[in-house]
Amino acid sequence: MKKPTIALTMGDPAGIGPEVILRALADPSLHELCHLVVFGDAEILTRCANVIGLPMPEVTLLSEEQFASGTKSDSSAIIDLRRLTTEAFATGQVSAACGQASYDYIQAAISAALAEQVDAVTTAPINKEALRAAGIHYPGHTEMFAQRAHAQRWCMMQYSLEITCSFVTVHVGYAEVPALITAERVLDTIELTADALRKIRRREPHLVVCGLNPHAGENGLFGRREEEQHILPAIEEARRRGISVAGPLPPDSAFLPGRRQETDAFVCMYHDQGHIPVKALAFDSAVNTTLGLSVLRTSVDHGTAFDIAWQGKARPHSLFAAIQLAVQLAARGL
Repeated sequence: MKKPTIALTMGDPAGIGPEVILRALADPSLHELCHLVVFGDAEILTRCANVIGLPMPEVTLLSEEQFASGTKSDSSAIIDLRRLTTEAFATGQVSAACGQASYDYIQAAISAALAEQVDAVTTAPINKEALRAAGIHYPGHTEMFAQRAHAQRWCMMQYSLEITCSFVTVHVGYAEVPALITAERVLDTIELTADALRKIRRREPHLVVCGLNPHAGENGLFGRREEEQHILPAIEEARRRGISVAGPLPPDSAFLPGRRQETDAFVCMYHDQGHIPVKALAFDSAVNTTLGLSVLRTSVDHGTAFDIAWQGKARPHSLFAAIQLAVQLAARGL
Protein backbone atom coordinates (compact mmCIF):
# COMPACT_ATOMS: atom_id res chain seq x y z
CA MET A 1 0.00 0.00 0.00
CA LYS A 2 1.21 3.50 -0.83
CA LYS A 3 2.33 5.49 2.20
CA PRO A 4 0.17 8.54 2.87
CA THR A 5 1.74 11.99 2.92
CA ILE A 6 1.10 13.83 6.18
CA ALA A 7 1.64 17.59 6.34
CA LEU A 8 2.97 18.89 9.65
CA THR A 9 2.56 22.55 10.56
CA MET A 10 5.39 23.91 12.70
CA GLY A 11 3.15 25.74 15.19
CA ASP A 12 4.23 28.86 17.04
CA PRO A 13 8.01 29.12 16.56
CA ALA A 14 8.48 30.44 20.11
CA GLY A 15 6.87 27.33 21.63
CA ILE A 16 7.62 23.62 21.64
CA GLY A 17 6.33 23.04 18.11
CA PRO A 18 9.75 23.12 16.42
CA GLU A 19 11.18 20.66 18.96
CA VAL A 20 8.43 18.05 18.70
CA ILE A 21 8.47 18.40 14.91
CA LEU A 22 12.22 17.65 14.92
CA ARG A 23 11.64 14.55 17.03
CA ALA A 24 8.97 13.36 14.61
CA LEU A 25 11.30 13.85 11.65
CA ALA A 26 13.95 11.80 13.45
CA ASP A 27 11.68 8.88 14.40
CA PRO A 28 12.08 5.83 12.13
CA SER A 29 8.76 4.28 13.15
CA LEU A 30 6.85 7.24 11.74
CA HIS A 31 8.76 7.06 8.46
CA GLU A 32 7.61 3.47 8.07
CA LEU A 33 4.01 4.69 8.24
CA CYS A 34 4.04 7.81 6.08
CA HIS A 35 5.91 10.59 4.32
CA LEU A 36 6.22 13.68 6.52
CA VAL A 37 6.14 17.13 4.96
CA VAL A 38 6.72 20.07 7.31
CA PHE A 39 5.27 23.49 6.50
CA GLY A 40 7.47 25.95 8.36
CA ASP A 41 10.85 27.65 8.36
CA ALA A 42 13.99 25.57 7.85
CA GLU A 43 16.19 28.18 9.55
CA ILE A 44 14.12 27.96 12.74
CA LEU A 45 14.14 24.16 12.79
CA THR A 46 17.92 24.12 12.25
CA ARG A 47 18.47 26.66 15.03
CA CYS A 48 16.19 24.74 17.41
CA ALA A 49 18.08 21.51 16.70
CA ASN A 50 21.36 23.23 17.52
CA VAL A 51 20.02 24.77 20.74
CA ILE A 52 18.64 21.52 22.16
CA GLY A 53 21.51 19.36 20.91
CA LEU A 54 19.69 17.30 18.31
CA PRO A 55 21.20 16.45 14.94
CA MET A 56 19.22 18.04 12.15
CA PRO A 57 17.31 15.21 10.42
CA GLU A 58 18.13 14.48 6.80
CA VAL A 59 15.36 16.12 4.84
CA THR A 60 14.72 17.61 1.43
CA LEU A 61 14.21 21.37 1.34
CA LEU A 62 11.53 22.56 -1.05
CA SER A 63 9.93 25.90 -1.70
CA GLU A 64 6.15 26.16 -1.61
CA GLU A 65 6.19 26.60 -5.38
CA GLN A 66 8.32 23.50 -5.92
CA PHE A 67 6.02 21.39 -3.78
CA ALA A 68 2.89 22.74 -5.48
CA SER A 69 4.39 21.97 -8.89
CA GLY A 70 4.76 18.33 -7.96
CA THR A 71 8.39 18.09 -6.85
CA LYS A 72 8.54 15.13 -4.47
CA SER A 73 11.09 13.42 -2.26
CA ASP A 74 11.52 9.86 -1.01
CA SER A 75 12.62 11.29 2.35
CA SER A 76 10.92 13.74 4.65
CA ALA A 77 10.68 17.27 3.35
CA ILE A 78 10.50 20.77 4.75
CA ILE A 79 8.44 23.21 2.73
CA ASP A 80 10.54 26.25 3.57
CA LEU A 81 8.07 29.13 3.71
CA ARG A 82 10.67 31.61 4.99
CA ARG A 83 8.17 33.60 7.01
CA LEU A 84 10.43 34.29 9.98
CA THR A 85 14.08 34.44 10.98
CA THR A 86 15.45 33.39 14.34
CA GLU A 87 16.38 37.01 15.11
CA ALA A 88 12.76 38.12 14.76
CA PHE A 89 11.45 36.53 17.96
CA ALA A 90 12.40 35.32 21.43
CA THR A 91 11.63 31.79 22.52
CA GLY A 92 8.98 31.42 25.19
CA GLN A 93 7.45 34.83 24.49
CA VAL A 94 4.24 35.92 22.79
CA SER A 95 4.80 37.91 19.62
CA ALA A 96 2.76 39.10 16.66
CA ALA A 97 5.50 37.87 14.31
CA CYS A 98 5.13 34.32 15.58
CA GLY A 99 1.35 34.54 15.47
CA GLN A 100 1.46 35.56 11.82
CA ALA A 101 4.02 32.92 10.92
CA SER A 102 2.07 30.12 12.62
CA TYR A 103 -1.07 31.23 10.76
CA ASP A 104 0.80 31.22 7.44
CA TYR A 105 2.10 27.68 8.06
CA ILE A 106 -1.45 26.48 8.67
CA GLN A 107 -2.89 28.19 5.61
CA ALA A 108 -0.19 26.75 3.36
CA ALA A 109 -0.84 23.23 4.67
CA ILE A 110 -4.60 23.61 4.23
CA SER A 111 -4.04 24.75 0.64
CA ALA A 112 -1.93 21.65 0.01
CA ALA A 113 -4.65 19.43 1.50
CA LEU A 114 -7.40 21.07 -0.54
CA ALA A 115 -5.28 20.58 -3.65
CA GLU A 116 -4.85 16.89 -2.65
CA GLN A 117 -1.07 17.26 -2.48
CA VAL A 118 -1.15 15.76 1.04
CA ASP A 119 -3.47 13.18 2.55
CA ALA A 120 -3.89 14.82 5.96
CA VAL A 121 -2.66 17.71 8.07
CA THR A 122 -1.30 17.34 11.61
CA THR A 123 -0.86 20.59 13.50
CA ALA A 124 1.62 21.58 16.20
CA PRO A 125 0.36 24.03 18.86
CA ILE A 126 -0.31 27.70 18.24
CA ASN A 127 -0.73 30.54 20.70
CA LYS A 128 -4.05 32.36 20.56
CA GLU A 129 -2.64 35.51 22.16
CA ALA A 130 0.05 35.65 19.47
CA LEU A 131 -2.58 35.23 16.77
CA ARG A 132 -4.60 38.06 18.23
CA ALA A 133 -1.48 40.27 18.41
CA ALA A 134 -1.06 39.68 14.67
CA GLY A 135 -4.64 40.77 14.02
CA ILE A 136 -5.87 37.22 13.38
CA HIS A 137 -9.11 36.58 15.22
CA TYR A 138 -9.75 32.89 14.80
CA PRO A 139 -10.18 31.26 18.21
CA GLY A 140 -8.21 28.19 17.12
CA HIS A 141 -7.20 25.72 14.42
CA THR A 142 -10.65 24.13 14.28
CA GLU A 143 -12.36 27.28 13.06
CA MET A 144 -9.62 27.99 10.49
CA PHE A 145 -10.02 24.55 8.95
CA ALA A 146 -13.81 24.68 9.01
CA GLN A 147 -13.87 28.00 7.14
CA ARG A 148 -11.30 27.03 4.51
CA ALA A 149 -13.03 23.70 3.91
CA HIS A 150 -16.46 25.39 3.69
CA ALA A 151 -17.78 22.86 6.19
CA GLN A 152 -21.56 22.89 6.59
CA ARG A 153 -21.31 21.07 9.91
CA TRP A 154 -18.25 20.19 11.95
CA CYS A 155 -17.08 19.46 15.46
CA MET A 156 -13.94 18.86 17.48
CA MET A 157 -13.21 15.38 18.79
CA GLN A 158 -10.51 14.46 21.31
CA TYR A 159 -9.67 10.82 20.60
CA SER A 160 -7.77 8.27 22.66
CA LEU A 161 -8.12 4.62 23.55
CA GLU A 162 -8.70 5.63 27.17
CA ILE A 163 -11.43 8.22 26.60
CA THR A 164 -12.90 10.06 23.62
CA CYS A 165 -14.94 13.26 23.76
CA SER A 166 -16.55 15.38 21.07
CA PHE A 167 -17.87 18.90 21.56
CA VAL A 168 -21.06 20.75 20.69
CA THR A 169 -19.35 24.09 21.41
CA VAL A 170 -15.62 24.75 21.66
CA HIS A 171 -13.79 28.06 21.93
CA VAL A 172 -16.43 30.30 23.46
CA GLY A 173 -16.96 31.72 26.93
CA TYR A 174 -19.28 29.95 29.35
CA ALA A 175 -21.84 32.73 29.17
CA GLU A 176 -22.21 32.12 25.43
CA VAL A 177 -22.67 28.35 25.63
CA PRO A 178 -26.41 27.99 26.45
CA ALA A 179 -27.53 30.03 23.44
CA LEU A 180 -25.39 27.85 21.15
CA ILE A 181 -26.91 24.57 22.35
CA THR A 182 -29.55 23.69 19.75
CA ALA A 183 -31.10 20.34 18.86
CA GLU A 184 -29.61 20.63 15.37
CA ARG A 185 -26.11 21.29 16.66
CA VAL A 186 -26.29 18.46 19.23
CA LEU A 187 -27.58 16.04 16.58
CA ASP A 188 -24.83 17.05 14.15
CA THR A 189 -22.20 16.35 16.82
CA ILE A 190 -23.72 12.97 17.64
CA GLU A 191 -23.85 11.95 13.98
CA LEU A 192 -20.35 13.17 13.14
CA THR A 193 -18.94 11.37 16.17
CA ALA A 194 -20.74 8.12 15.41
CA ASP A 195 -19.62 8.19 11.77
CA ALA A 196 -15.99 8.83 12.70
CA LEU A 197 -15.90 6.03 15.26
CA ARG A 198 -17.48 3.55 12.84
CA LYS A 199 -14.52 4.16 10.53
CA ILE A 200 -11.90 4.16 13.27
CA ARG A 201 -13.16 1.16 15.23
CA ARG A 202 -15.02 -0.64 12.44
CA ARG A 203 -18.14 -1.34 14.44
CA GLU A 204 -21.21 0.47 15.68
CA PRO A 205 -20.19 2.74 18.57
CA HIS A 206 -22.09 3.52 21.74
CA LEU A 207 -22.22 7.19 22.70
CA VAL A 208 -23.12 9.06 25.88
CA VAL A 209 -24.42 12.63 25.76
CA CYS A 210 -23.74 14.88 28.75
CA GLY A 211 -26.22 17.39 30.06
CA LEU A 212 -25.38 21.07 30.14
CA ASN A 213 -26.45 21.78 33.70
CA PRO A 214 -25.66 20.16 37.08
CA HIS A 215 -27.59 16.89 37.44
CA ALA A 216 -28.49 17.24 33.72
CA GLY A 217 -30.93 19.97 34.73
CA GLU A 218 -32.88 17.74 37.14
CA ASN A 219 -36.18 18.22 35.28
CA GLY A 220 -35.83 21.97 35.00
CA LEU A 221 -34.56 22.65 38.50
CA PHE A 222 -31.23 23.92 37.14
CA GLY A 223 -30.73 25.98 34.00
CA ARG A 224 -33.38 26.91 31.46
CA ARG A 225 -34.53 23.45 30.45
CA GLU A 226 -31.79 23.10 27.83
CA GLU A 227 -31.84 19.33 28.36
CA GLU A 228 -35.56 19.00 27.66
CA GLN A 229 -35.75 21.53 24.85
CA HIS A 230 -32.58 20.81 22.88
CA ILE A 231 -30.44 17.91 24.09
CA LEU A 232 -33.07 15.20 24.62
CA PRO A 233 -34.81 15.82 21.26
CA ALA A 234 -31.45 15.43 19.50
CA ILE A 235 -30.78 12.16 21.33
CA GLU A 236 -34.21 10.81 20.42
CA GLU A 237 -33.75 11.71 16.76
CA ALA A 238 -30.29 10.10 16.75
CA ARG A 239 -31.84 6.89 18.10
CA ARG A 240 -34.46 7.00 15.35
CA ARG A 241 -31.56 7.16 12.89
CA GLY A 242 -30.05 4.00 14.34
CA ILE A 243 -27.34 5.42 16.61
CA SER A 244 -26.76 3.81 20.01
CA VAL A 245 -26.75 6.78 22.37
CA ALA A 246 -27.62 7.38 26.03
CA GLY A 247 -28.31 10.59 27.92
CA PRO A 248 -28.44 13.30 28.79
CA LEU A 249 -26.39 12.17 31.78
CA PRO A 250 -25.22 14.34 34.68
CA PRO A 251 -21.72 15.52 33.77
CA ASP A 252 -20.33 14.81 37.25
CA SER A 253 -20.98 11.07 36.92
CA ALA A 254 -20.81 10.52 33.16
CA PHE A 255 -17.08 9.72 33.16
CA LEU A 256 -16.95 7.11 35.94
CA PRO A 257 -14.71 4.10 35.15
CA GLY A 258 -17.55 1.64 34.61
CA ARG A 259 -19.29 3.97 32.19
CA ARG A 260 -16.06 4.66 30.29
CA GLN A 261 -15.56 0.93 29.70
CA GLU A 262 -18.86 0.68 27.82
CA THR A 263 -18.76 4.04 26.04
CA ASP A 264 -16.93 4.79 22.78
CA ALA A 265 -17.32 8.57 23.03
CA PHE A 266 -18.89 11.25 25.19
CA VAL A 267 -20.69 14.14 23.51
CA CYS A 268 -19.92 17.19 25.63
CA MET A 269 -21.66 20.54 25.63
CA TYR A 270 -18.64 22.79 26.15
CA HIS A 271 -14.85 22.85 26.08
CA ASP A 272 -13.84 22.01 29.65
CA GLN A 273 -16.62 19.50 30.21
CA GLY A 274 -14.68 17.07 28.02
CA HIS A 275 -11.16 18.46 28.01
CA ILE A 276 -10.73 18.04 31.77
CA PRO A 277 -11.34 14.26 31.79
CA VAL A 278 -9.42 13.79 28.54
CA LYS A 279 -6.34 15.58 29.82
CA ALA A 280 -6.56 13.93 33.23
CA LEU A 281 -6.72 10.45 31.72
CA ALA A 282 -4.90 10.68 28.38
CA PHE A 283 -2.74 13.79 28.26
CA ASP A 284 0.10 12.23 26.26
CA SER A 285 -2.02 10.03 23.99
CA ALA A 286 -5.13 12.07 23.16
CA VAL A 287 -5.42 13.51 19.67
CA ASN A 288 -7.51 16.46 18.59
CA THR A 289 -9.27 15.95 15.25
CA THR A 290 -11.86 18.02 13.41
CA LEU A 291 -14.81 16.05 12.05
CA GLY A 292 -16.96 17.03 9.09
CA LEU A 293 -14.25 18.55 6.91
CA SER A 294 -13.31 17.75 3.32
CA VAL A 295 -9.70 17.46 4.54
CA LEU A 296 -8.28 15.32 7.32
CA ARG A 297 -6.87 17.20 10.28
CA THR A 298 -5.41 15.96 13.55
CA SER A 299 -3.52 17.87 16.22
CA VAL A 300 -1.63 17.59 19.45
CA ASP A 301 -3.72 17.89 22.59
CA HIS A 302 -1.54 20.49 24.33
CA GLY A 303 -0.43 24.08 24.04
CA THR A 304 2.78 25.88 23.16
CA ALA A 305 4.35 25.32 26.63
CA PHE A 306 6.39 28.52 26.51
CA ASP A 307 7.86 27.71 29.92
CA ILE A 308 9.87 24.77 28.50
CA ALA A 309 10.25 25.90 24.88
CA TRP A 310 13.58 25.12 23.18
CA GLN A 311 14.94 23.38 26.29
CA GLY A 312 14.86 19.77 25.10
CA LYS A 313 12.15 18.90 27.62
CA ALA A 314 9.05 18.65 25.40
CA ARG A 315 7.49 15.20 25.10
CA PRO A 316 6.51 14.36 21.50
CA HIS A 317 4.04 11.60 22.39
CA SER A 318 0.90 13.58 21.51
CA LEU A 319 2.33 14.60 18.13
CA PHE A 320 3.28 11.00 17.37
CA ALA A 321 -0.24 9.88 18.29
CA ALA A 322 -1.72 12.62 16.10
CA ILE A 323 0.38 11.52 13.11
CA GLN A 324 -0.54 7.88 13.67
CA LEU A 325 -4.25 8.72 13.81
CA ALA A 326 -3.92 10.82 10.64
CA VAL A 327 -2.40 7.81 8.89
CA GLN A 328 -5.18 5.58 10.17
CA LEU A 329 -7.91 7.99 9.07
CA ALA A 330 -6.32 8.50 5.65
CA ALA A 331 -6.20 4.74 5.11
CA ARG A 332 -9.88 4.42 6.00
CA GLY A 333 -11.07 7.40 4.03
CA LEU A 334 -12.57 9.36 6.91
